[in-house]
Amino acid sequence: MSGGNNQKTLFQAWGGSVPQTNPIPTKHDARKTVKRPLQRNKTDTHTVETAKTQQQQRVNGQALPPRRSLWGEIGQVSGPVHTAARMEDVQELDDDDLLLVAVYEAEQTMQTDATAAQDDKKHATEEIEPSPLCSSGRYNQDFPGFDSSSATVWIYPTNLPIREYQLKISEAALFQNTLVCLPTGLGKTFIAAVVMYNFYRWYPSGKIVFMAPTKPLVAQQIEACYKVMGIPQKHMAELTGSTKAGQRRELWKSRRVFFLTPQVMVNDLSRETCPALQVKCVVIDEAHKALGNQAYCQVVRQLCSQTQQFRILALSATPGGDSKAVQQVISNLLISHIELRSEASPDIKAHTHQRTLEKVVVPLGEALAAQQARYLQGPKITPASS
Repeated sequence: MSGGNNQKTLFQAWGGSVPQTNPIPTKHDARKTVKRPLQRNKTDTHTVETAKTQQQQRVNGQALPPRRSLWGEIGQVSGPVHTAARMEDVQELDDDDLLLVAVYEAEQTMQTDATAAQDDKKHATEEIEPSPLCSSGRYNQDFPGFDSSSATVWIYPTNLPIREYQLKISEAALFQNTLVCLPTGLGKTFIAAVVMYNFYRWYPSGKIVFMAPTKPLVAQQIEACYKVMGIPQKHMAELTGSTKAGQRRELWKSRRVFFLTPQVMVNDLSRETCPALQVKCVVIDEAHKALGNQAYCQVVRQLCSQTQQFRILALSATPGGDSKAVQQVISNLLISHIELRSEASPDIKAHTHQRTLEKVVVPLGEALAAQQARYLQGPKITPASS
């Protein structure tokens, strides 16, 4: 018999239906009667046919009649005639034969139950199987362009020393709109490159945007991202105000990762040059500038008017001068998570260099000393003549 919950002893399977009012004759009573030849073939055939019929009914989904075991049949009575006949049958069987038939019937019913359980499990599996539209392809209907085959993992580079705070911040930024506040020189661009690369993998046809407020910063970020994650340069493009509109349109069609100023992004969204529905990740450098109606804020608003399925990563060393300014940045950039570190943070200290201040007094030259003396003396006051 099978183990676990399906395991039953003979008494657990069959003893429950024995009525207490009509006990089975004891072995001592049975021995007092004259034994006649045992008609076992008839009993066995009836048991097998009953099991087959019940199994066929289970397969066909039909309701089964109440189970009647040998023990139950012995105890069931409907009148004097039936009682006498049943008692006579019992007397024909000795204890060993009775036990043999009961065990056979139990095994047949257990096999039937196991078959029915397998059929039920099969039907349940078929009911919860995902829709062919979702399971047959690589892309999820709820997230257009999302490659589920590559989304089982996310990539973090090991070609540079692993810093625990960068690893944690990168993972958080993949799944939430995050404002990263790190002191200068502690790897904000590195974190941005990690997030950009993973969205580059997850959305094979999506667009990744990195915005910086000035052209020199834009050029600097292109080189940094290429060195960190190795995104092919043929998939990257730098867009500035000097790039012609027609050329920008072609680049938006053929490239996937874009580095540009927010003013250019606003113009391309307004002219529908930028395919807003394909934008999946937006990185905003110097995010503390996202105040009022600044270009960063306009970009986010225009994107939200066309799609809600894009990630925002905001970077800043100084998020704001006061809590009101910080809250305005959070609201304008739809931030839901903040990663804040200072030079005093435990996971940052190991990567910062202690600074010492030394005061050096430089003496003034002759020319500067003369000017200083004249300044200290002040203008000469000549008394007015009478």
